[in-house]
Amino acid sequence: MNPTSDYLKKVFSKIDELWQNKTLLIFLLAAMLIALPLKHSIGSLTCIVFLLVSLVQSKKANFSIPKVLVFPILLYGLMLLSLIWTIESKQTIKGLQKEVLFLLIPLAFCSLPKINRNDVNKVFSWYSFAMVGFTVFYILKAIVRFINSGNKEVFFYHELVTLELNAIYMAVFVSLAMFFFLAKKEKAIIDKIAFTILIVFIFLLSSKNIIIVDLIMIIIYYSFFSDVSRKTKKAILLAVIILSVSSILFIKPVRDRFMIEFETVFVDGSLNETTGKNQGPIYNISLKQAWNQDQFQQNDFFPGTAFRLFQIRIFKEMLVEENIFFTGFGLDASQNKIKEKVKEHNLYPNYGEFNFHNEYVQIFSELGIFGFLTVVMMLFTTIRKGIATKDFVHIAFAVTMIVLFLTESFLSRQRGIIFFIIFYCMLNLVNDCNEQKILK
Repeated sequence: MNPTSDYLKKVFSKIDELWQNKTLLIFLLAAMLIALPLKHSIGSLTCIVFLLVSLVQSKKANFSIPKVLVFPILLYGLMLLSLIWTIESKQTIKGLQKEVLFLLIPLAFCSLPKINRNDVNKVFSWYSFAMVGFTVFYILKAIVRFINSGNKEVFFYHELVTLELNAIYMAVFVSLAMFFFLAKKEKAIIDKIAFTILIVFIFLLSSKNIIIVDLIMIIIYYSFFSDVSRKTKKAILLAVIILSVSSILFIKPVRDRFMIEFETVFVDGSLNETTGKNQGPIYNISLKQAWNQDQFQQNDFFPGTAFRLFQIRIFKEMLVEENIFFTGFGLDASQNKIKEKVKEHNLYPNYGEFNFHNEYVQIFSELGIFGFLTVVMMLFTTIRKGIATKDFVHIAFAVTMIVLFLTESFLSRQRGIIFFIIFYCMLNLVNDCNEQKILK
């Protein structure tokens, strides 16, 4: 017998064994999630390996489509159909390449071995400890940069993790790991240390919405899910509130990000005091101005909430002026329309480079009402399943996505797509061995 052929048979036999006992499946799912903070090429490679192994193993499995997986497949179908009416065919074709994971990953899950709660916990454990590792790395990196430069900003927001990775996205990745450690019934010392490291890192990342959502979810956990005594719950909640208020009041970069948003609720055209000394005066735009003012100046600055409100406003104008309610402009085809609105309202031109920063608006503008409703149904399905199973981490994932979609076009970036679709599929299919299938 050919030694090479005999060796390959043993390798494939071992792969089959690892696949059937789900060791390889757990490893590949964890690998895709762990690669999220890394370069896009590494994330793409992990996805390709997972899809190839799933394809090879699918020949030995029963293929069926659970109801929960119909929605992401349908969403990609709408993206594909938008090629018919898109106003930017090249951008739509590029978008289809990026968004294809909405089709391929759910299809792969249709032939995977049935996953149970223990399997999901193993994936979460690998993922969560990996996020702790990334957190320690970025903090140590910031310390080295601070020693060399003396700049305290290296400990906060995009400076801490790079703009390309994005502090908001990293805060989302880290938050789910933090919720995993929080929800563990029996916490070892290493789990408590990991939880502490992650929650400190989340505050350093200074993402206002994520901080608020995380605090609310921690309060919900200790109010309804934790088994500790009432006295202990009160002590923990008090400590969390004191830590949060202290961070917002006394950590300047965090305080500044909250205060500028608070100020724009009440004050029109306040002076932006965070600009460099050599720049002329720059004025913050209030929420009222963002929604009502017709013309702006080149030195007007839109804080986060005001900017997102303005984006909703121009989408509303597009709905009135363009025939996009049922179809949208086409996948990834709305950016030039945003640039036109930025020019029409005399904003600083760089604002035209930003997308809607709102997933609901983004998908509505590109795929129309049916795309919007499909995304809403995916979110409704996942939070309903989380509540039905009383799975705190599942609920935390759903709530985070629902809120995050209000402020970020999360599914327009590869990292967001991979994060959302893997956790969506995995959490909604766990313990669904007896669920009725609609297609076979």
